[in-house]
Amino acid sequence: MDWILPALIVIAAVITMEWVAWASHKYIMHGFGWAWHRDHHEPHQNTFEKNDRFALVGAALSISLFALGSPMVLGEGAWWPGTWLGLGVLIYGIIYTLVHDGLVHQRYFRWVPRSGYAKRLVQAHKLHHATVGKEGGVSFGFVFARDPVRLKAELKAQRDAGLLESLPDTPESLPRER
Repeated sequence: MDWILPALIVIAAVITMEWVAWASHKYIMHGFGWAWHRDHHEPHQNTFEKNDRFALVGAALSISLFALGSPMVLGEGAWWPGTWLGLGVLIYGIIYTLVHDGLVHQRYFRWVPRSGYAKRLVQAHKLHHATVGKEGGVSFGFVFARDPVRLKAELKAQRDAGLLESLPDTPESLPRER
């Protein structure tokens, strides 16, 4: 039973990281961090993007939490939940890498889902990339994806309100559900 609290901390950290990722994506990557994130929204043939620096920030957070929780690093002053929080951040980073970089952007493997939640994730992120520039947009999360039909409606409303730098002129040019 000594494993229940650490397991709950890890699970809570993984879930919380989706919110952290959403907020970071919306307010940092599409805000003052746009210089690093911009190339992720532009076509290129490079293996790496400036945007990959954000993964290093996540890794530094995880490593810092592991160190904070490690008696080998901090001795008696170690904060034991730090280890489990660091593990949660690490697990989220692995999920993010597999889902966002692997499944959605196909950097590591080629598979196009035809149905189910994986298809919904891909559609939601493609709708995120349907805008040009850092303003406006939808679907800033990475693991939890909202209904693509609703996301399309939000994009149309943003376009109609003049909030987007550029968006395809017709809803037909947006990614379709199959």
